[in-house]
Amino acid sequence: MVLRIWQGVLAALWLSAAGAEASPEFWVYQWPDTDFEITSLDSWREIQSGGPGRDGIPALDDPQFVRAGEVQIAPREPVVTVEIAGEAARAYPIRYLMWHEIVNDRIGAVPVAVTYCPLCNSFITFDRRVGAGVLSFGVTGLLRNSDMVMYDRETESWWQQATGIGIVGEMTGVELAVLPTWMESWAEFTARHPDGLVMAEPAHRRPYGRNPYEGYDGARRPFLYSGEPPPHGIAPLMRVVRVEDRAWPMDRVAQVGEIREAGVVISWVSGQASALDAGEIGQGRDVGTIRVRDADGRDLVHDVMFAFAFHAFWPEGTWMLGD
Repeated sequence: MVLRIWQGVLAALWLSAAGAEASPEFWVYQWPDTDFEITSLDSWREIQSGGPGRDGIPALDDPQFVRAGEVQIAPREPVVTVEIAGEAARAYPIRYLMWHEIVNDRIGAVPVAVTYCPLCNSFITFDRRVGAGVLSFGVTGLLRNSDMVMYDRETESWWQQATGIGIVGEMTGVELAVLPTWMESWAEFTARHPDGLVMAEPAHRRPYGRNPYEGYDGARRPFLYSGEPPPHGIAPLMRVVRVEDRAWPMDRVAQVGEIREAGVVISWVSGQASALDAGEIGQGRDVGTIRVRDADGRDLVHDVMFAFAFHAFWPEGTWMLGD
């Protein structure tokens, strides 16, 4: 198996080792306005360098959109779909999120942050409103349990992408509201929304459509993760469907096509490529599309993340393994 996790993987590992003694004194030069006196972390050792520095992975602001029929994307390529009542459906292609990880956007009256952490395969769309204000988010270049640590530009507090909770700074303990969005194939999006909107290619020099983490979701171990493996013999990089603090292994859902339990309906259909398999995203193996709804058919907040990340952030969570 070929693992092309960055050209600079060795440099990233060196930076992580060099930062093993990292502390606020180490970070304050890049983060002069972060209040390191306030944190929910048990130890600063939980934070590791992912390689790039602050904004080395550039978040996007005010993206442009075009009609779905005006672009060519491989049919099985994944997109994050955001549907807000009264507004045209929007697709945020993973081919762009792979290289930017955060898109700060506004859909009608709702300011959103569409996020994707490749190392955890976690995609979550947050409402950027906190109290009477609106935050905008960037990428710190730091990881915790291999998951992206975001920051807000207004207070320079740090946030955990997988949970949407502030972990360092004055926003520590604040939890962002999450919108019920999902990842599906480009073909699925355009079949439902032939006149829908799709984020236009950003004005950055990146090999969009390429997967810089080739072979990652077939790896035996996560990158820069030293925590416990998942229980029950579940492979660390098995995808799981997370709804609150419950996780359904993807292979269980795919085997039956639909599961109704714990008050949710989880469905699976084939046709979506893994973004973290082949060198070309659209050529990745078929991992299928998940939708999560309630008994009345309303979409529910969920994530489809790697098992190790669920176990890291919800160590007391419930594993929905069936009989």
